[in-house]
Amino acid sequence: MHSFGYRANAVLTFAVTVLALICAIASFSDNLNSPSPSADVQVLNINWFQKSTQGNDEVFVFLAAEYETPQNSLNQVSLWDGIIPSKEHAKFGIHTTNKYRFTDQGSNLRGKEYNLTLHWHVMPKTGKMFADKIVMTGFGLPEEYR
Repeated sequence: MHSFGYRANAVLTFAVTVLALICAIASFSDNLNSPSPSADVQVLNINWFQKSTQGNDEVFVFLAAEYETPQNSLNQVSLWDGIIPSKEHAKFGIHTTNKYRFTDQGSNLRGKEYNLTLHWHVMPKTGKMFADKIVMTGFGLPEEYR
């Protein structure tokens, strides 16, 4: 007869093996999934530009202004961000001023063209993270600051 410890060890080993197999299958099946979220952003109004003298899959979303300078081919300024905690909250509309200021540290951005880019990162509980973006062109900064 086998002892209780021997039987418990056999049952536990079997359970962990089955759990590891299920995790491996779930991880592999994540490679077969190709999520395709979509977004639509409208900038209704830019009030002013100020010169500065100084549980479930979650989706992290942020809106960035992107522009080029002679020193850097890509500069990003985050204007708004948010976390979508579940599918039920995925469709939303907000009317807000920018969460973070888009400031010019000198006078280098006067009249500069920029793009608004909506980035999103899907963060599942398991598996790989998925990221994508939508670029909206045709925005410009004013020639004069107030």
